[in-house]
Amino acid sequence: MQLLNIKNIVWHTFKRLRNLSFSISLLLIIAIISMIGTIIEQNQSVSYYQTTYPIKNQLLNIIINWKIILNLGLDHIYSNPCFIIILILFFCSLLACTFSNQLPSLRNARKWKFLQQTQKRNKKSHFATLEQTSTCNMIYSLYNNHYYVFHKENSLYAYKGLAGRIAPIIVHFSIILTLTGSLISLLGGFTAQEIIPEGEIFHIKNTIQSGFNSTLPDNLIGKIKNFDIIYNKDNSIKQFLSNIVLYNNQGQNINQKYIFVNSPLIFNGITFYQTDWSINSIRLKIGDSPIIQQPITKHKINNEILWSCQIPIDKTTHIILIVTKLNNQISIYDTSNNLLIHITSNEKVVINNTTVEVLEIMTNTGLQIKTDPGIIITYTGFLTLMISIIISYVSYSQVWVNSIIQHTEIAGFTNRATLSFEEDLINIEEMYTKYTWI
Repeated sequence: MQLLNIKNIVWHTFKRLRNLSFSISLLLIIAIISMIGTIIEQNQSVSYYQTTYPIKNQLLNIIINWKIILNLGLDHIYSNPCFIIILILFFCSLLACTFSNQLPSLRNARKWKFLQQTQKRNKKSHFATLEQTSTCNMIYSLYNNHYYVFHKENSLYAYKGLAGRIAPIIVHFSIILTLTGSLISLLGGFTAQEIIPEGEIFHIKNTIQSGFNSTLPDNLIGKIKNFDIIYNKDNSIKQFLSNIVLYNNQGQNINQKYIFVNSPLIFNGITFYQTDWSINSIRLKIGDSPIIQQPITKHKINNEILWSCQIPIDKTTHIILIVTKLNNQISIYDTSNNLLIHITSNEKVVINNTTVEVLEIMTNTGLQIKTDPGIIITYTGFLTLMISIIISYVSYSQVWVNSIIQHTEIAGFTNRATLSFEEDLINIEEMYTKYTWI
């Protein structure tokens, strides 16, 4: 009795999963969640959401604010367990539909379907009566128009364009592949962000997202050998790039590349992207003092970014250094915001009888490091989906022929491209009539 109940539950679940309305509902839910994930920024800090989505008395802020986002997990919606469960349900639904509906439909399309009486069945069906009777000529006419022909007594059945019936199966298969690749990436991949000063070594440790089965490489050491910025003629930034060197645990150089936006370094499935840059400090000498490394602060004034720091050169005098671009001169102001002089790196100037020399502007480069173990499967799924879209334009056409005493009845049906199918029937009839009279 218990076994019977389990079978009933399994069968009921299977019927529910293969239901088309259920699959479409799941797909709609996935689309809505994806839209929400596109609108709400993902994987940001709590302070970011508190600033961007504050709690106010406005209707929009009551509906969506930082507390709701964090409590519902909308800040990491694509790795939310609820979203993963929906994806798995959709995956199972596609599998059930493929094996219970699509594959039997394809098998049924290849069966011989002889009709005892041909007739017009619907708007996509065609019916005609020919005065002559010649089974051989009809077979030849159908074969000449690329139909597969089956003969039984006085009846013929022919079809072509079976690939058009395969397209829905390929669509299901491609979506299954895409979902499989996405789940593998979600469970086995990670994303890390690092801000590294030029000339420093780094390990991959600052993860912002990681799968349940992901691991950080512990045998990989990186170094930013140098960082550079390429400017346009109008002093706007054309490109910024970092020279990354990778070492193993023995200190051996195993890979090296200049990376920039849209040109990452890929090594053993780990991808290093160039994402950002900044100026973090400035090195200088004041008089006979040792080298000073002074932190520098970023500002945004009238949509222009600049960096500044204030430095004492003696007990009573302070100066302000302003940096706008790495290839630009460094501006020196007094505390009353009066411009004193423009200098370049390694240039000595005298201010209040004190020598000031800027030795180096220290930069940071921003890297995003990620692994995506399911990306090949995902890309294969998308490629298969594109192929299936092309195949879906192939029309599946069927023709039935019955020879009755002194005339021949011919009927046909197609699932699309009705005009092309009508031309096929006209060609078949003309060829049949021509060779019959001969």
